[in-house]
Amino acid sequence: MSVTVKTILAAKGRNVVTVGPTVTLADAAKILHQNKIGAVVVVGMENRILGIFTERDLASAIGRIGPESLEQPVSKIMTANVYRCTEETTVNELMEMMSSRRFRHVPVESDGRLSGIVSIGDVVKQRIREVELETEQMKAYIAG
Repeated sequence: MSVTVKTILAAKGRNVVTVGPTVTLADAAKILHQNKIGAVVVVGMENRILGIFTERDLASAIGRIGPESLEQPVSKIMTANVYRCTEETTVNELMEMMSSRRFRHVPVESDGRLSGIVSIGDVVKQRIREVELETEQMKAYIAG
């Protein structure tokens, strides 16, 4: 049986730090810093995903536009074409998506609405748990 995103969310929780599309880059940067996270999901009405704003987007904006970019609304700089997953997405499918597309954060969507977010760190922690469980089962099998 393949482990799914639902398992990761059950372990880490479903809280997602979000911002509206009119928040400035400066304010979004503060939110990233205060929450010690690398991305915020930009949501509109009814918690629908409009985009994702990451540390990489922030660095790119400052590099391209300069410090005045900090006054831009996040909607002008965010990644609008957001790859998402569902709770049924397997961890292996998620790892493939993250590594091939070089994403570190993938929002989870249910019925068109944001229901969680998974980071590469969450995926690594899940894989470690799986390997540890397999190791314990092997030890028990050998001892038995």
